[in-house]
This record gives sequence, structure tokens and C-alpha cells, in this order.
Amino acid sequence: MLNKFAAATVTFAGLSLPALAQAAPAAAGPSILTQVMFFLPLILIFYFLLIRPQQQRAKKHRAMIEAVKRGDNVVTSGGLIGKVSKVGETEVTVELAENVRVRVIKAMIVEVRGKTEPVAAND
Repeated sequence: MLNKFAAATVTFAGLSLPALAQAAPAAAGPSILTQVMFFLPLILIFYFLLIRPQQQRAKKHRAMIEAVKRGDNVVTSGGLIGKVSKVGETEVTVELAENVRVRVIKAMIVEVRGKTEPVAAND
């Protein structure tokens, strides 16, 4: 009796599996329009909070570097403060102390202080 029951169960399972697989309709995924509507606000947030401010800072830095002239006090990315004694196309010569001159790539200038702008004293 147990063998007949097991054989009937296996036969029934074998016959019903393809029918069950066909009977279940495939679930429709979200449309492409729904996906775009989800990611569009994220892209806009990233643009206005990250990309646009970085582009503005780079533009301001580029304008500052182009305006460097002889006699300006500059601060380099290494923290050196000196007076510009010669301006080239891609680099400037900065006088750090009397008879101490170094060549600095223009992109490494962090801040340009004018000739008459006072430097804060930390005494």
C-alpha cells in the first residue's frame, strides 16, 4: 500500500509541476518611466549639492591663478608664504626670504594676497 501511495504521489507531482509553472503569471516589473522618475531627483540633488559648487570653486581658483602678478603675496599648498618675483606661463618664482627663491607650479597656489593686504599677526 505504501509503495502504491508513493508511486501515486510521484506521478501526481510530476504531472502537476508543469501545470503550476504555467499557471503563475509573470510579475510585471516597474516601467522605465517609473525608474527614471525615481532617479531624476537623486541626480538633481547630486548636481546641485556636489558637482555645481565644485565647478564654481574650480572656476574661481582658475581666475585667481590667472590674475597672479609680480609683487603679490601668495600661499602655496605646502603652507609657504612668499612674494611673487617672476610669473611664467605654468609656474611662478616665489621669494620666501632674502635670496631664497623657489619655483612653484601655478596650480599649487592656494591663496593670493594683494600687495597692500595685511597679514594677520599671531602674536
